Amino acid sequence: MTRKQKRLSVIAGLGVVLAISAGLILTALRDQIMFFYSPSEIIEQGIAPGMSIRLGGLVVDGSWEQDGETSVFVVTDGETDIGARFVGILPDLFREGQGVVAEGSIQSDGTFLATNVLARHDENYMPREVADTLRMEGVWKGEDDETVYGEGTYQ
Repeated sequence: MTRKQKRLSVIAGLGVVLAISAGLILTALRDQIMFFYSPSEIIEQGIAPGMSIRLGGLVVDGSWEQDGETSVFVVTDGETDIGARFVGILPDLFREGQGVVAEGSIQSDGTFLATNVLARHDENYMPREVADTLRMEGVWKGEDDETVYGEGTYQ
């Protein structure tokens, strides 16, 4: 075997290892590739209780109740509503009628237990996936795409 053939066989072997690794990673993460789930997608896909996900949608007007550090609110995508509960201090920009992204899990009773609520410094910001879902449902219309899909840090 010549040097060139050895080099090509090593490169081919590394390519096979890389392809197998990518396949295993994608298989393991196939349910988590979608970064945000809308309430309708959670119901349609039958997300298992206890699985960590991110829920995105609008906080229903008149649904937010706060008792100390415990907050209860309803998230909607215009088609389906999911009740959510969060224990902790909410970001200052959390409001009814505004977009919300909450990390947590679905409970056995169908409610969402949030462990973290994300907000951006610009109150008009909404992640692309959430905005697109709400637009398709006809619930939300943003001012412009730069505001909706802006870059920045979360608090």
